[in-house]
Amino acid sequence: MLLFCDLRMLTKRKRTAATKGVKRHDADTGSPEVQVAILSKQIEELTKHLKKNKKDNHSRRGLLAMVADRRKHLKYLEKKNKRSYNALIKKLGLKK
Repeated sequence: MLLFCDLRMLTKRKRTAATKGVKRHDADTGSPEVQVAILSKQIEELTKHLKKNKKDNHSRRGLLAMVADRRKHLKYLEKKNKRSYNALIKKLGLKK
């Protein structure tokens, strides 16, 4: 269980690096752009873990939940601000 908790959390350095180019302002922590960037970084790290540990189904379930959450945030952002959505997709290298 300890391993799963360590995977889920990003270090402060990784979190700030992930949100550096997508923040709306300096103290931005909750905008959809920032949340998608953080989720994308978490998904990337968990995917690396699952490539090594193919039978870790508990973490796989968490990964699927994160992907669904990111999709919801992206759908919201696309509906509210199409220009910001397109910029974020391009910046993070995600598919539409």
